[in-house]
Amino acid sequence: MSELIIIRALFVILISVSAFFLKPFGLDSIPAGALGLAFGVVVVLCEARAREVSLKRLIGAAIGSVLGIFGSYLISLVLRQAVPDNSTTIPFLQLATLLLMTYVGLVVGANKGDMLNLTALGGVFGTEKVLKHSFKILDTSVIIDGRIADIAETGFLDGSLVIPQFVLRELQLVADSADSMKRNRGRRGLDILQRIQKMPELQVQIVEDDFPQVREVDMKLIELAKLYSCKVVTNDFNLNKVAQLHGVDVLNINELANALKPVVLPGETMRVFILKEGKEYNQGVAYLDDGTMVVVDNAKRLISKTIDIAVTSVLQTTAGKMIFGRYDDRVHAVHDKHQDKGKEREASPQAAGPPQN
Repeated sequence: MSELIIIRALFVILISVSAFFLKPFGLDSIPAGALGLAFGVVVVLCEARAREVSLKRLIGAAIGSVLGIFGSYLISLVLRQAVPDNSTTIPFLQLATLLLMTYVGLVVGANKGDMLNLTALGGVFGTEKVLKHSFKILDTSVIIDGRIADIAETGFLDGSLVIPQFVLRELQLVADSADSMKRNRGRRGLDILQRIQKMPELQVQIVEDDFPQVREVDMKLIELAKLYSCKVVTNDFNLNKVAQLHGVDVLNINELANALKPVVLPGETMRVFILKEGKEYNQGVAYLDDGTMVVVDNAKRLISKTIDIAVTSVLQTTAGKMIFGRYDDRVHAVHDKHQDKGKEREASPQAAGPPQN
């Protein structure tokens, strides 16, 4: 990094010194040196900004600029024939057309550059082979949830994570809320984003695309996913359903969590801690470590105790998984009995004392 700073400084100094002695545009030495200094600073700033832009955007911007210059040349030919001979009008219109077409080509080409497929060129441009279909757009809820950072650290996410600018604005509004709970959630989301951006193996892009005619953020996400033909990562149940209706693929973090929960089959025995009373008669409710609710029959009197139950059924819903079980005194007694025997075996060598010769 220090070498790059030295190179940039030398470049600016050389440009300034050259302009000071060569005096371009008929300027005096000091104004010419100042002009060269300003030009060098602008070039360095543009170079630093270009380093953050993806290769696809750079190629798109270059192609757009070339097409814009070519279009301005054709327009200038028409202007020479259409506009009466004037020593100042035609050069001004030609210059304005050149600047306009170059600017439009640069901006449009950069925005559409992400749609380029560099792999079709046989790997000429190195290892950047991320297709637009590997983009994944994050919504506000999944950022605040925070589990996306844990998933990213495991390496299961490939491609690029896309964060729209309107999602950042919504996250900032939540972080600036007068409600302390909302404010904490918003700040947590900003911390999660910083954590994701610091992961060297993950590419994070912030896109400026917006849809002013669409008010709701969820619909903006859907329109953006359609534009780039990519997926939306969320844990919002309603957004999941609406996106599916619009033909947009969704990666739901809650569905992933449900899929990773341990499989429990009817007839198995499991140990749970009865936390509270159930809704039905003589029922107790327990929770597994992953938050799965366990409803236990005949366990109302055993609140605040750890017991063994026999699983009777498992109910899988879109909101999660529920396990139903039944408390059996005999099963619990057998377990305690074996546990007591194990403790007696562990204690017996100590009680016997050291061996005597």
